[in-house]
Amino acid sequence: MKGTKGQTLTIALPKGRILKEAAGLFNSVGVNISSALKDHRRLIFEKKKQGLRFMILRSQDVPTYVEYGAADMGVAGSDVLAEEKKDLYEPLDLGIGYCRMVVAEPGEMLKKDNPRHWTHIRVATKYPNITLRHFLEKGIQVELIKLYGSIELAPLLGLSERVVDLVQTGETLKKNGLVEVETIMDVTSRLVVNRASLKTKPTRVKQMVERLSKAVSESS
Repeated sequence: MKGTKGQTLTIALPKGRILKEAAGLFNSVGVNISSALKDHRRLIFEKKKQGLRFMILRSQDVPTYVEYGAADMGVAGSDVLAEEKKDLYEPLDLGIGYCRMVVAEPGEMLKKDNPRHWTHIRVATKYPNITLRHFLEKGIQVELIKLYGSIELAPLLGLSERVVDLVQTGETLKKNGLVEVETIMDVTSRLVVNRASLKTKPTRVKQMVERLSKAVSESS
């Protein structure tokens, strides 16, 4: 993809599993960013001949960088987007990074528990906003405990009764004696675009969106 009169398109990508899947997607549209997978300390990668710059960030930071214009577009999980509610244009579901956000509790509790009778519960989660909205819509009062990692430990140590977390296979829950009670949402990664970039770099943005959209269609 050739640059357009010196305009550089800056794209924010999340670290970890999604980066590998995103690299495969970009490779399919002729943009090789495999070097980002090899050098984990380097945070900015230039593709000057193609007029592209890639930033490697924590997944939670991608929407912020895009919203404030530090990046023109980015790849962000629908979980992060739903939690943070940034003012972004979301033109495309990339279909990568699939997982589920679930409510889980200890297996022993589930044997004598009926979720239909919940009125007030205590939940540990990395996603307080999504969790609060979910239970309020059900008319359930929820006491939230915000954690940043090892969510599964909370019920085991009495910090909370239940958790809301992301799962891929559910194996981590099982190994810690937890079982899924319900699914809040399916999660995939989305292409997000800064609204100002839609006006200042319309050709570049449209070109990238169209190429990625075609790649997603061909891979599905």
